[in-house]
Amino acid sequence: MRAGKLDRTITLQRAVETVAPSGAVSSAWVTLATVRAELLQASADEAATGYGEAETVLRVYRIRWLPNVEITAADRVLDGAAYDIKDIVEIGRRRGLELRCERIRT
Repeated sequence: MRAGKLDRTITLQRAVETVAPSGAVSSAWVTLATVRAELLQASADEAATGYGEAETVLRVYRIRWLPNVEITAADRVLDGAAYDIKDIVEIGRRRGLELRCERIRT
């Protein structure tokens, strides 16, 4: 993985729930890490749904391995917009990760 190809800065976030003293539960996104990334693929597709048309934006990012952060499919990527992580592929033996992300716009 060449450093010159990591030309974007993305933020990895995880949803957390907190319980207030009153018992109310609130959820928020917490930043796990801000890392350099390479955008490998970006595509968009439109499809008819039951409530109209929706556009699905797919992106594949490549990042370096993060030894202290465990990324899951429940996390999301911020790169100008929020993208849900759909798949995580390990590159080599902990050299890097490919994050396949999706954003649905209605």
